[in-house]
Amino acid sequence: MINSKNRHSNRWPGGIAVVSVILMMTGCAAVGPDYEAPVPELTDAWQTPLQDGLRAESVDPDQLARWWETLDDPLLAGLIEKTLIANPDLKQAIARVRQSRASRAMTAADRFPTLDVGGSVTTNRISKDSSSTESGIERDWYEAGFDAGWEVDVFGGVRRSVEAADADLQAVQAELDDVRVSLAAEVARNYIEARTYQYRLDVAMANIKAQEETVDLIESRFEAGLSNELDTQQARYNLEDTRSQLPGLRSGLEAAKNRLAVLTGQAPGSLREQLEERLPIPVPPLTVAVGVPANTLRRRPDIRSAERQLAAQSARIGVATADLYPKFQLLGTIGLESINSGDFFDKSSRFWNLGPSVSWRIFDAGAIRRNIEVQNAIADRYLAAYEGAVLAALEEVENALNVYAEEQVRRSHLKQAVVAAQRAVDLAQDRYAAGLVDFSNVLDAQRSLLSFQDGLAQSEGTVTTNLISLYKALGGGWERQR
Repeated sequence: MINSKNRHSNRWPGGIAVVSVILMMTGCAAVGPDYEAPVPELTDAWQTPLQDGLRAESVDPDQLARWWETLDDPLLAGLIEKTLIANPDLKQAIARVRQSRASRAMTAADRFPTLDVGGSVTTNRISKDSSSTESGIERDWYEAGFDAGWEVDVFGGVRRSVEAADADLQAVQAELDDVRVSLAAEVARNYIEARTYQYRLDVAMANIKAQEETVDLIESRFEAGLSNELDTQQARYNLEDTRSQLPGLRSGLEAAKNRLAVLTGQAPGSLREQLEERLPIPVPPLTVAVGVPANTLRRRPDIRSAERQLAAQSARIGVATADLYPKFQLLGTIGLESINSGDFFDKSSRFWNLGPSVSWRIFDAGAIRRNIEVQNAIADRYLAAYEGAVLAALEEVENALNVYAEEQVRRSHLKQAVVAAQRAVDLAQDRYAAGLVDFSNVLDAQRSLLSFQDGLAQSEGTVTTNLISLYKALGGGWERQR
């Protein structure tokens, strides 16, 4: 505020020298630790043996950023693209980035001087009962001017605050990238789940058709006296048992469709027609480059976010440490004041003040040093969180590599089982027709065929889902803004 008590042009002979010294001191190094990013100890290769198309080749960043294109499914690609625009969680993350950017700008503003403008017109009347010679007289007072202030960042407290704000912004931006990674993977997983349910429904319907033919055959034989009622009832309950699986499969399919709609920012049911057409489960590429552990850690947004949070907290130690030292300010006021409006702009109405000020908290019962200890403890916590995030990321990739390869082995065995089960059904039906075996052999063969075919359908989906999990573990699904 304008200091109306001092209405004279003040001269401060040593002011310029003191100000010069203070300004020179702003070039000093900021107090507190200078941050160095931790370097985790990593092996040169993954511990899981790479097989079934996995290669330790360098990952193309652009390809990893849009990994879903390797599945060659335009509908899936379109759903992911829409999700990365319209998803509500993504919009929240984008808003957090804007908030952090604005907060950083507010912090950076502390590096610059402040300027306030003020003015007033007041009327003053002294009581007639006053002993003053001016008692009972009314007097107007006109005043206007500028107040300027600047905290000179001698010990770097403000610089450390800006450093922390920069790191906070980078951490939030990494969190936005992590949301993109998670959303792309979630959309793809639900899409594969929907296609898997469709595949399983087709398997069930094919078996129902075959079992209906069996029921018709058994009933015809029963009417002709060539079969007994037990065979007829067994054929019927086998058919109805297979039909009973349809509602659960249809419910699962609708749930996957509804989840996809919500992920893309639409109401449940919006994608029902778009996903009505039966399409095959996307097939993984023949080879998948997985790189090395170091590349993965640099790529994963959650690791970058944890590291940036640690960097921000390291800077806050400097902010707390700066409170141990004095604070310097340059203050200035310039304005006009007069008791007559006609004289307000005269040279004689001018006033100004300029000078430095210093404040230093010399006693606070150890509160500042305790705060420094608090900030150091928080930094230790963030360091442990970063180390934990690194280990969790490595574990996630190792597990993804393993399950992707092992599920392909399982799928291969299921394919052979389906071939054998189909042959067993054919043989059982022929032998039953020839009267060489009873109908229970046909029932067992049909049940086994349905079980193996359904298991193969699920395994086909699981292989692709495991590839999606691997891409997510490698940090795929976001691209750096150019």
